[in-house]
Amino acid sequence: MNIEEASMADMTISMHARPCAVARAASMALGTCAALLMSPQAAFAHDAPEPPEGPMQHVEVTGRHYDNAVGTSDAASQGVVRAELLKSRPALRPGEVLEFVPGVIVTQHSGDGKANQYFLRGFNLDHGTDFATTVNGLPVNMPTHAHGQGYSDLNFLIPELVERIEYRKGPYFARGGDFSAAGSADIAYRSTLEQPFAALTLGQRGYQRLLGAGSGEISPGLSLLGALELQRNDGPWTTPEGLHKVNGVLTLSGGTAAQGFSASLMHYDAHWTSTDQIPQRLIDAGTFDGRPFGRFDSLDPTDGGNTRRSSLSAEWHRRGDDGSATRVSAYAIDYRLKLFSNFTYALERPGQGDQFSQQDSRQVYGLNASHALDHQLGSLPARSEFGLQLRHDRIRVGLLDTAARQVTGITREDRVRQTSLGLYGQTSVEVAPWLRTIVGVRADQARFDVDSLSNAANAGTASAHLFSPKLSLIFGPWSKTEVFFNAGRGFHSNDARGTTATVDPRTGGAVDKVPGLVAARGQEIGVRTEVVPGLQSSLALWKLDFDSELVYVGDAGATEANRPSKRHGVEWNNRWNPVPWLLVDADLAWTHARFADADPAGDRIPNAVDKVASVAFTVRDLGPWSASLQWRYLGSGALIEDNSVRSRASLTTNLRLGRKLGKDTELTLDVFNLFNRRVNDIEYFYASQLPGETAPVADRHVHPAEPRTARLTLRVGF
Repeated sequence: MNIEEASMADMTISMHARPCAVARAASMALGTCAALLMSPQAAFAHDAPEPPEGPMQHVEVTGRHYDNAVGTSDAASQGVVRAELLKSRPALRPGEVLEFVPGVIVTQHSGDGKANQYFLRGFNLDHGTDFATTVNGLPVNMPTHAHGQGYSDLNFLIPELVERIEYRKGPYFARGGDFSAAGSADIAYRSTLEQPFAALTLGQRGYQRLLGAGSGEISPGLSLLGALELQRNDGPWTTPEGLHKVNGVLTLSGGTAAQGFSASLMHYDAHWTSTDQIPQRLIDAGTFDGRPFGRFDSLDPTDGGNTRRSSLSAEWHRRGDDGSATRVSAYAIDYRLKLFSNFTYALERPGQGDQFSQQDSRQVYGLNASHALDHQLGSLPARSEFGLQLRHDRIRVGLLDTAARQVTGITREDRVRQTSLGLYGQTSVEVAPWLRTIVGVRADQARFDVDSLSNAANAGTASAHLFSPKLSLIFGPWSKTEVFFNAGRGFHSNDARGTTATVDPRTGGAVDKVPGLVAARGQEIGVRTEVVPGLQSSLALWKLDFDSELVYVGDAGATEANRPSKRHGVEWNNRWNPVPWLLVDADLAWTHARFADADPAGDRIPNAVDKVASVAFTVRDLGPWSASLQWRYLGSGALIEDNSVRSRASLTTNLRLGRKLGKDTELTLDVFNLFNRRVNDIEYFYASQLPGETAPVADRHVHPAEPRTARLTLRVGF
């Protein structure tokens, strides 16, 4: 049993760990794992919470599950998505499981081996900045990353192993540290499965996926889970993507919900060729260099990359009869990335082209520990929790000029040692039957040690610290309705290289150092109700201010610290189960995002999308049949500060149709972009220069969404 199964990730109410699932005995060696495959239905069942204990009610957040959600969470924008929901809709890419978090949209502007593009609450989160993600207890976001701060590559995720996603939005939760100001998600893997599975997926344009997973009890009280995924894909691109992916998980777990442990070994390896964003002027012209040019063509067929991620993690948990709970976990990650991109084509080096390589090699070590206990605060029942989060990254990072993936020059190369320490404490008090208060604080310290191998002027050390108070008030419930007020301070870290840099490595000009930690302040008023039978509905009005915005720089393919920003918005999330066989999800969000200071350039934040929405209908258990239909809307956003150029809104439809062929066999058809709409996954506006052009041209650059794509999955259980 892993730590996520032992306790919920950000609850400030007292909670008990869930009992371990007991899987059927199934012996399966890793050597035969590729032939034993698992379908989305593998994670259907889940355990029920234990009954309440202790002086306070011990509850589970169930936000978007069938259980009663009122009275179980600390914010209207907090909740849990379980495997039973995750299997109801298809995902074109692994990272799209985060779209079950209300208000999150996941796209891609490059090859499928690269981290996704994430949108939430008026943020173009780029590849993960300001949205913290963990998988199986491991942090995904990478600080001081070669491609972008907080880079969050979820391509190693195996959706069929996900037991639940615990999500939170806003900086209101004491456990939330770096990158969690806009929100966070903890993706919990299962440590046991009901039976081994075999699944084979075949799709258009060379898509093939083979997945095997199973678990068994190797001795009394000791279980072993194994999974292996093999995948390849060419995609719709004129230059085939040639994605090859190998992905594996081994988890050993033992003990009980009261006291137990788990240890996991994970490995992921991928290589691919990418078609990056292309200028709209070429699409409009329809030709380039004497040949036809379309939406799926590439200007540099050698763009792409390879990546590898290996990890070893372990956790131990103990719950006392008095309601106390102790958790300790540790992890080690070895990570590699070589990424080759060309966003400006021939702007800087007309002779050879502008391709560059961002390379990252690192080891990450971390330790998390927490202890919670029930007690009295005067005459009032209370629960307090204290925790420590320690992380150390040892990084070799470089930005290189390349041509056809061959290095032609070095812009900068650095060795970085980055250490972050977070301490937090919080106390939840039941002031009255209709009022709970949660007061918390966290203290964060970061140290940066940069050894610049290309320019000694950019070497040095820096440090930063930040205190972040938190407050939540939960009123009710009355008539199956609960009201929330949340406020808090959060932060994101900046790239360590910026904290010591004095010289621009490309131009040689002087640059200002950036702060190591950048504060954010947020408030939220929310309501959650179940007054209508069968309907769970929540409404949140929120505000979030940042001292410094991280903005995407198109011609460098990176992010930079920029002006302060302010955002506010409304989220309305609904889950309706009118009859047992029909489920309706409707999530709508509107955001107003602006820079907070005065500047002649304007106050719009580039790529801050104004509106997002998702509406899904799911039909379940109609005899052997099941189906879902989802509409997914990504609204328009300003592409430059004066709002004179805006992105185009996109609306796509995804379909899933499933039929059981027997007790343990099922056939599933997924169709993405059902109506074959010509929409874009991402749009940017910046200057580029094509071979043959004599001057830069400011233009819209787009990465098209994939056309209608069908995939068929056969799953067999053993």
